[in-house]
Amino acid sequence: MQIAVWSDIACPFCYIGKRHLEKALSELSFGPEIEVEYHAYMLNKDYQNPNEEDIFNYLSREKQLSREQVHQMTTQVKTYAAAAGLDINFDINIPANTFQAHRLIALANQFSLQASMKERLFKAHFEEGLNIAKKDVLRSLALEVGITAESLNEFFEDDRFKSEVTQDLYQAQLMGISGVPFFLLNQKYAISGAQPIEAFKQAISAAYEEWQAESR
Repeated sequence: MQIAVWSDIACPFCYIGKRHLEKALSELSFGPEIEVEYHAYMLNKDYQNPNEEDIFNYLSREKQLSREQVHQMTTQVKTYAAAAGLDINFDINIPANTFQAHRLIALANQFSLQASMKERLFKAHFEEGLNIAKKDVLRSLALEVGITAESLNEFFEDDRFKSEVTQDLYQAQLMGISGVPFFLLNQKYAISGAQPIEAFKQAISAAYEEWQAESR
């Protein structure tokens, strides 16, 4: 059975949702039978950050909130992330356009490293304060997870995997996905948001039972 996930590296709830999903699958006896496939989504397709403004300025402007309100909001998210075992540090977070990062995840999928690349990008963005829009950062992270230097040279020389990312974004639009993370179980049942682990387990179990019955 497959679980398709639409998410953005710039979304902290997508990071939390990924961890909740992984935890749920690890607690289900049939978890190893589930294939998880990640699809691109961009919260802000047009955003660029050449001067590396901080996340507080960005959210204050985008959401029309005071910096104090943004600090309160991010503190709540940080607490929620900590409960999932994630150490998000908004003080060093650099907002970034994630299109190239999504291209890199598509490349990683060719090496069966999609989940590893996704995880490494999340950690770099939310825990290490790296600018994931920068070519040198993306190259370094990709080498870490096992993508070859030769493949990366080719990747950065042309627009390969641009169409895959664009198709993911278009598909999300067709499906009416307006927020992420978004999980599609067995091409039928949707879960939206970083739901609790138990909620994932229940939904996945129900979808799996139906999938097994259909496969007989």
